[in-house]
Amino acid sequence: MPEQNRVRVEPAPGPPLLASRLTPAVPPEPMVARPRLLRRLDEGSAGPVTLLAAPAGWGKTTLLASWVRLGGAPPEAEPGTIVPDSGDLSVPSAAGPVSTWMSVEAGDDSDRLWAYLAAALRSATGSAQDGPVPDRPPRPDQLEALAATLAAADRPVLLILDDLHRVAEPAALTGLEFLLRHAEQRLRLVIGARAGLHLPLHRLRLAGELTEIGPDELAFTDDEVADLLTAHGSVLPAAAVHRLRERTGGWPAALRIAALAVRGQSDPERWIGQFGGDQPEIAGYLHEEVLATLDPAEADLLRRTALVDTVCADLAEALTGRADAGQALADLAGTGGLLHRQDTRPPWYRCESLLADLLRADLARLPADELRGLHGRAADWYAADGRPADALRHALAAGRWALAGDLFVAHWPELTRYDSDPVHAPAPAPPPAEVIRADPEVALACAAERAYAGDLPAATGHLHAAAEHAAGLPVPRRDRFLRLITALELTVARLADDRGEVRAAAARLLRTRPPQATPTRVPTNAPAGAASSAPTAGGGGTADDLDLRAFTGTALGLVELADGALPTARFVRARATAREAGRPRTELVDTSRAALLLAVRGELRAAEQAARDALGTPPCAGWSGRLDCAYAYLALAVVALLRDQPEEATANLALALSALGVAGGRAGDSAAGDDVLAACGEPVAAVVAALCRAQLHRDAGDLAAGQRLLVRAREVLADRPSAAELTALVRAAETELRAERGDLDSARDLLAGATDEGADPVLAVALARVQLRAGDAAAAERTLPDWQAPGAAAWPLPVRLDAGLLDAVLAERAGDGRRAGRILEQLLDLAGPQGCRRVFTRAEPPVRDLLAAHLDAGTAHFALVSDLVRGAGQSTAGPATGAAGTLDEPLTERELTILRYLQSILSNVEIASELSLSVNTVKTHVRNIYRKLDATRRREAVRRARELRLI
Repeated sequence: MPEQNRVRVEPAPGPPLLASRLTPAVPPEPMVARPRLLRRLDEGSAGPVTLLAAPAGWGKTTLLASWVRLGGAPPEAEPGTIVPDSGDLSVPSAAGPVSTWMSVEAGDDSDRLWAYLAAALRSATGSAQDGPVPDRPPRPDQLEALAATLAAADRPVLLILDDLHRVAEPAALTGLEFLLRHAEQRLRLVIGARAGLHLPLHRLRLAGELTEIGPDELAFTDDEVADLLTAHGSVLPAAAVHRLRERTGGWPAALRIAALAVRGQSDPERWIGQFGGDQPEIAGYLHEEVLATLDPAEADLLRRTALVDTVCADLAEALTGRADAGQALADLAGTGGLLHRQDTRPPWYRCESLLADLLRADLARLPADELRGLHGRAADWYAADGRPADALRHALAAGRWALAGDLFVAHWPELTRYDSDPVHAPAPAPPPAEVIRADPEVALACAAERAYAGDLPAATGHLHAAAEHAAGLPVPRRDRFLRLITALELTVARLADDRGEVRAAAARLLRTRPPQATPTRVPTNAPAGAASSAPTAGGGGTADDLDLRAFTGTALGLVELADGALPTARFVRARATAREAGRPRTELVDTSRAALLLAVRGELRAAEQAARDALGTPPCAGWSGRLDCAYAYLALAVVALLRDQPEEATANLALALSALGVAGGRAGDSAAGDDVLAACGEPVAAVVAALCRAQLHRDAGDLAAGQRLLVRAREVLADRPSAAELTALVRAAETELRAERGDLDSARDLLAGATDEGADPVLAVALARVQLRAGDAAAAERTLPDWQAPGAAAWPLPVRLDAGLLDAVLAERAGDGRRAGRILEQLLDLAGPQGCRRVFTRAEPPVRDLLAAHLDAGTAHFALVSDLVRGAGQSTAGPATGAAGTLDEPLTERELTILRYLQSILSNVEIASELSLSVNTVKTHVRNIYRKLDATRRREAVRRARELRLI
């Protein structure tokens, strides 16, 4: 941070200048330091222009003032440090630039603006009143003289311009732009503004001369919110802090208002749960500081589009009748910052939640007919765009009963919720009784809408109302009606977490299938005689049958997942059926869950493709997708972990935890892992996330942290009888960590019953590994299950590879190197297509020797084994050590390539053929390799290269 210049306003022609406009603003107290943003300002101010651009209340002035006050980012400050009051606004810096402050006010024309600019620049450069800084808009020759003065200055001048958006005349900033271009980077600008700047931002951006800090960065984090509340005398639980940050979007003004108000509340957590943009303090601020600054047409567009959660150009045109609605949305998102643009094509926009609350309150005051008309336009647009859930909600709000009934009958499988995110949708007015008598499917539509919104009592009430009129329906319609009402009963039971009723309702629903339909297995634990228990015979079937199979398969899979089971096959089948039925929402749910379960099984290619498919669904498709994204990112984390890509695993794990709602969780933070295990309603996802994180802890050498996570994971699964398979994976992983810590006794205790009939093979493999670590190879050989038996093909691939690799190590220790080599080749055949590397690269040290010997003996997987040899044998207690020594003359890239081939049994002729080189060239490189490695034979050169970690 540069030295803050002490401003002294010299007398000047014209109206007097206010010293307060040339002095940094006084930040509100208590002030919470935000080192991450102070560092961004430090970094940005080293370049030509730094721009803080955001709507009102985003803390631009406060941040700039605290930056000046603190003299930059405190080197040792922690996030959220509460800054003591201090009158000293400067930190001298002999080498850095000298700064000067100027606040812009409404009505500043060119003359007035330049008078203050002149005073600020004169103060920074030490120029006299009659010096090169003119008091009014300068002539070209004066600008050149001033640019030359700035360029010749000993220290750069940092000009901080607050509220620069208030300059309405584009020509007023022409002189400043000229100085910026021609002062040889001795003039630097730090600007705080809302929108509509008359500066060449696009040119600066393309030239890499612009640092931008917007609402996304200015938004408070959970930690900063907690510190702000603490500074105001309120200490709240982490969940309440997270809720407040989510509700406000991190908007600083709203957070400060909340921090002041929450102190007087008897039940602060309940008050935060009801906090919204329609509260008087927030509403007044938004009206005065945001809406009042907009053109009336823009304000009307914001108000009408607030009817929906997200809006695109076509939908905005339908709601407003404006042909330029798309451009208006882009302007409000770009320069105004009042809308968030989603990264989709076409772009969709979302209004800030508190502003949306206020706009919807304004909408509610419209005449009833006008409001119903808006809902009707939205319903028609959503129906045409294939978004039935949104179309149904607005059709009911518009009183379009026939449209609502038709939407439900045609799209009922897509009108069910698959997550627990709250839907802030007020209940529409109920249909008249005569409408329900004539068309009871309308009552079912109302039930579906209320169930989607999470209002289960209201949904149940609509179901009862519909059932009263079922008897009078003609037979074909009555049969359809019974299917639909049963499907809704299943949905309500699932959302109420009544798993027994879900299974019973699924059985009732399957009984409604036509006799010629494809047989389907009855749900486990369904009432006796519920339906035929024949296995699925294959694809095909009527549209109604496909819907029933996809819907029940998905619902049962989710129930089994909630019980801790791993129903991979069920989700894979349901996904295929949903795709055949043309139900993209159902398919997305099945795809994301199948991706994770496939990854756990080691089917990495299928898992990765499924996860990419799930994440490729546009976020504007009308569904929350939060849990779908969580499962998909978690699948990618597992895939990356098993492929030994820790950085990618860590990144995807962090994304998954964020989607699961873990507040402030970083991928390396075991406390956040405990949070997800304690708070997440998705036990399988939570435990798999804990398994991933425990392995990453292990790789980093923090075995104790990994063990704590796995102990907690076992506790989460303890009361879930269907979680035997997942529990076994957790026990095996925990056993490995205990054994690596030297606690072999507790590791054996944890594996009690591992060799019992029916026990999961992963436990027997883990026990055999513990026995081998204890030096009892004979016991390990007796315990190790037969990984080559026909039934072993059903094991998860990582378990089978672990067993096979242990078998190879035992064979090598018994002196049967040929058998060990055959086993290793079989394992490579299994692992290679999936890219499953971790079992080799993170295994015990003997594995490296096995792989190296396998290279010498020859392998069909030469490139893979060469790569694995370089990565295998690394200590799991920390990063690999450096090379044992260095070469006086390093090997060239070509020599390194040939050196890798020297590990194999290939001759020089064969190596030359592989590399498309002449034999003489290969021989020359080999001689150079021997000379540089001080070796006389191939084996000696390879041994020396391995010692140096060159291969």
